Amino acid sequence: MIIVVSKAYKFRIVPTKEQEVLINRTFGSCRYVFNHFLDMWNNEYKATGKGLSYKSCSAELPGMKVELPWLKEVDSIALQTSVRHLSDSFNRFFKKQSNPPRFKSRKNPVQSYTTKYTNGNISIIGKKVKLPKLGLVKIRLSRKVGGRIINATISRNSCGKYYISILSEEEIKPLAKSNSSVGIDLGLKEYATLSDGEKHPALKIYSKLQSRLATQQRSLSRKVKGSVNYGKQRLKVAKIHEKIKKKRTDYLHKLSTDIIKSHDTICIEELSVKDMMQDSQLSKTIADASWSKFVSYLSYKGEWYGKEIVKIGKYFPSSQLCSSCAHRNAKLKDLSVRSWKCPQCGAFHDRDINASINILNEGVRLQTAGTAGIA
Repeated sequence: MIIVVSKAYKFRIVPTKEQEVLINRTFGSCRYVFNHFLDMWNNEYKATGKGLSYKSCSAELPGMKVELPWLKEVDSIALQTSVRHLSDSFNRFFKKQSNPPRFKSRKNPVQSYTTKYTNGNISIIGKKVKLPKLGLVKIRLSRKVGGRIINATISRNSCGKYYISILSEEEIKPLAKSNSSVGIDLGLKEYATLSDGEKHPALKIYSKLQSRLATQQRSLSRKVKGSVNYGKQRLKVAKIHEKIKKKRTDYLHKLSTDIIKSHDTICIEELSVKDMMQDSQLSKTIADASWSKFVSYLSYKGEWYGKEIVKIGKYFPSSQLCSSCAHRNAKLKDLSVRSWKCPQCGAFHDRDINASINILNEGVRLQTAGTAGIA
């Protein structure tokens, strides 16, 4: 069965000096429009108890362009989208799904704007991407963009590099069946231990770069905020954070894709990361592991490619149960104990492999009971 999904592609773009100036001008214009209508929205809400609407704000844009001619120099669709984002933010806030929208700062090095696809205004031509007002911009393509383009988001990260995220709607075919089920136990020493005995090590990327990062951050703290030297040092710190993020994301994507391709049913334990972060000795390592991001990668890739993800409840004692006789060893709480012998049947267990087998067995039980995903 072929399914249609929204898929995002992110690439580095290398604009010319003129294009860079126009991109930054578009950032500023969209930010101005967003802040202008946010102020109007807040004032209206204080006065009447009711906010504005997307239509009422959008209708005022032509008048703003007459008063402020520099708004005509940038992509008009990007300005409209900025108003749409403000309206969506308020809708989520009133539904108690998020905090209220805040004013955007020009001092923030991270900036972005979104433009929608209309009449071929966004397209990839060779090694360049065609964008409204900007024309052809050099792009570093790492893979082919498939499907119908919906919109494009142009962004600048904290290192001053420019990127484009292209959202497309495309058809995805399910992967061939492997007739294999697997349980996954997530940990800190071994990032993922599979029930078939396969182990994937934890990279601990942040830990490896922590010393270098601390040195650069100390240097940054000694600089006068807002000075030229402060800006140079801030860039050095940002580059280390970018390196950590890229390495972690690359590893999680490769690992999740490999697991999705190899197995039809993937059983994984839901972890209470927020509670686990209260441990002052392990909080940095847990944050570095990014378990939640890994599970989200598995979830949407499983949905795309026709694989089933079964989530086991966080209170399931996967490490304490003997996978051979189901005896529960309640004394097994110390994380330093990596192997143990079952006092009832005498089976010898590797802690992580035993846990992953128990997760697989529980996942199969839930599937059989018709309650997959609920523990």
